[in-house]
Amino acid sequence: MMEDNSSWSSMVTAPSQVSFLQRTLERLSSTQCLKLGPEESVPVAVVAVQRYLSERTEGQQEQLDSYSYDVTVTDGVWRAKCFLHPSLNHLVHKNTLRTGSDVSITQCSFVYNERRLGHGYICIEQLRCAAEGSAVLPRISTVGPLPMLVKHGMERSSVLQSDVPLQLSRKHYLSLWNNDDPEGDVWTSGTPSSETVLDVSKITLLSSLECSFRISWKPLPLLVKIIHKSRLRYYGKFGLKIDYPYQAYFEVADQSGSMSLVLWNELCPEFYQRLNVGTVLYLQNYSLKQSYPNRSRPQMDHHRMKNFDSVEICLNPRNPASVITVVSPKNVAPQWGLPEVSYQFTTRSELEKLPNNSACDVIGLVTFVGRVERVKSKGNKAPEKYWTYRWVHAVDGTSNHPFILELFSSSQAEIFSHICPMTYLVCTQMRVCQVEGSLPYLTSSCETEMFITGYHKGQPYVSDPRVKGFIQWTKTLKDNIILQKTAVGGHYYYPHPPQLFTQSTADTSGFSCQAPLVSVADLKRELETLQYREHKKLAIQGQITAVEYTKSPKTSESRGTEEEEVAPDPHSHPVTAEQAAVDSLASDESSTHRRKRRIQMNEAAQTRGSTPPKRRFGHRTKKGEDQELEEFQHEEQSPSQADSSALSWVSSGWSKQRQEVSEHLRGGGLHQDSISRRFTFDEKNELLQWSNLQPTRWTPEQTADTVPPALCPGHFQLTILGINKQIAVDAAFLPVSRSDDPRVVGLPLEPHDNTMLSCLSSGFLFPLRDSANRTEATPEPDVLVTANELEDTHVVCVLDLCHLGGDEVEILINKVYKLTDVSLH
Repeated sequence: MMEDNSSWSSMVTAPSQVSFLQRTLERLSSTQCLKLGPEESVPVAVVAVQRYLSERTEGQQEQLDSYSYDVTVTDGVWRAKCFLHPSLNHLVHKNTLRTGSDVSITQCSFVYNERRLGHGYICIEQLRCAAEGSAVLPRISTVGPLPMLVKHGMERSSVLQSDVPLQLSRKHYLSLWNNDDPEGDVWTSGTPSSETVLDVSKITLLSSLECSFRISWKPLPLLVKIIHKSRLRYYGKFGLKIDYPYQAYFEVADQSGSMSLVLWNELCPEFYQRLNVGTVLYLQNYSLKQSYPNRSRPQMDHHRMKNFDSVEICLNPRNPASVITVVSPKNVAPQWGLPEVSYQFTTRSELEKLPNNSACDVIGLVTFVGRVERVKSKGNKAPEKYWTYRWVHAVDGTSNHPFILELFSSSQAEIFSHICPMTYLVCTQMRVCQVEGSLPYLTSSCETEMFITGYHKGQPYVSDPRVKGFIQWTKTLKDNIILQKTAVGGHYYYPHPPQLFTQSTADTSGFSCQAPLVSVADLKRELETLQYREHKKLAIQGQITAVEYTKSPKTSESRGTEEEEVAPDPHSHPVTAEQAAVDSLASDESSTHRRKRRIQMNEAAQTRGSTPPKRRFGHRTKKGEDQELEEFQHEEQSPSQADSSALSWVSSGWSKQRQEVSEHLRGGGLHQDSISRRFTFDEKNELLQWSNLQPTRWTPEQTADTVPPALCPGHFQLTILGINKQIAVDAAFLPVSRSDDPRVVGLPLEPHDNTMLSCLSSGFLFPLRDSANRTEATPEPDVLVTANELEDTHVVCVLDLCHLGGDEVEILINKVYKLTDVSLH
């Protein structure tokens, strides 16, 4: 029988404590749908959120979502893996439902699989997410020993006890935030190499395979070395009857030359993490096919060997079933004539000389690590895919400038998530991106691999002369000096926008320029559909109708004098020669200019009472009584409740225009996550957790501690009225004010007059403050005096959007263009 009075079970003896999950499962045996009131629902902790491709249900016209989610929760006594109803998927998309937090289940049901005996699961249909940290997890040292709750009669189900999806048509999980990283226990790693004695007397060479391709033949074994490895490619889609739809490319070589090798389907979980650059393979029962012409390929001229690119070797799990033998390094014989793995390491001083899109390998000491962000893959329909990436700065001692690295996930999740300042980073097969008017940067390719401190041992590049030279240079460094030049996280963008905004008249979508020009209504839709850590850069046109300067609110961790509070933590990069020249040019002139401005600002501050009150941010409003009531309530706040450090400017027409707008998209100002932190070893774990994506599984190392609030001199909050005056949007502007800001690298530092519009256009205050030289920057409030030049000025605003999780969406101004800086082609 499938049910009895004891409807819960486990593979271990049941705990004696009273369990909410156990009691809920018992109640589900007598009802189709269980609704729990506030007095019945007990918080449970989320310890895993796992994603996989959704099933298509018979008769279903439209799929609610491309992916499904299994959520594992615990009450401290039992664990239960539950299916999340598709109507709740948006909570995962926004990272509202996340590991390490508590939820209260308010409605659930038990779903039987009608086509499989002994399989069923709890489906969570409604829940409430706790805003604060977990109250359950502090009582648990680890979740592994907690028994998994399974309905009586289903104990023998291997699926319910394994790391596989509850939907039986899917055999594996995907990484939570991208499709490139291996995820789950199915992926094998660290298996010992074979000690089998190989018969190498009857092998064939790669050079003979091209002529054998179109004739019937029985393939002889191959003996090859891997010289390049690509990231995983997941090609799953609805209706595809393949359990493990993965593919990975390798470039392999023998004494005759090199050729591409493709690992297919379930061989990827078994072998992908065991096959590395330098690994020697003995291959049998492989097949050949014509090469796919449109795929990415590594640049291999430096290997100086013939490349056979008309055919590729295919390793399949069946038809035929390929036999892959990983040869132990100690058994590799010199007489086999396998080539050495070679590299093309480039120093930072040589980077400007390399042509655009050329490939190179780099090694550097990391000084800045940006937060991990996501971008939707262009061109693909359902199921949608996201790339994950982060920006990194690394120095090698050959230049005053760091390497600027745009690193996409390379199917090395453990390494990618542990890149931090003070580590030695190696990146292979990076592509050069030359930027007009700014510094070049490097972006990763499909064949890029990354290695950090702790992963270098045994890699073929350790004997490269340039790597050895870099190691010798690092021995001359002092950690305490380098630490002063480090930073983690915060808002970061590169390359900087061009000086001229260009849009083709034949391309009204705006995709011919760096940021597509969209309507404010389109911007609203983009904000509503933005997912966790998804980044988009968009441009809108309109008028700036209000500007407010606000100092960051004080916190208990940042008490002290006002001067200390205004100064951000130093995480300096070397001051470039052009920065020093700019600072020198402006120092005398700006001091007099600042004194005049300060007098004007004092006068302006005394008349602030006549300006409209500060608006509350964080929600959207329409014209009408709600808005008037909100403003009235705000006016009645006591001075101690308001931000006494706020200064503002409002255009003469905004008071009337804001009553006529149909919608006002209000942002939350500058978020703490928008500001980078200085790196310290004591806070390493917290900083890594803060800058990485929410993990799929909770571990005790996932601390509930947050990073200390960032010290920031303040920021501007702007209101942009769309060109048709129907919709307004609020955006924050955090200008670069110090030479140690990571965003200053590559920023064109042309002197300007420090007006509001010139700061919005250039992105920085002039001159930049330098902590070493104690150069004083023009205070931001002084800039606000010049905001009158924004009156009735038609501008194009480039905005950076990023969803920070929950209700927090970052809307930051990247650059503002006047119409004189706009070009149509």
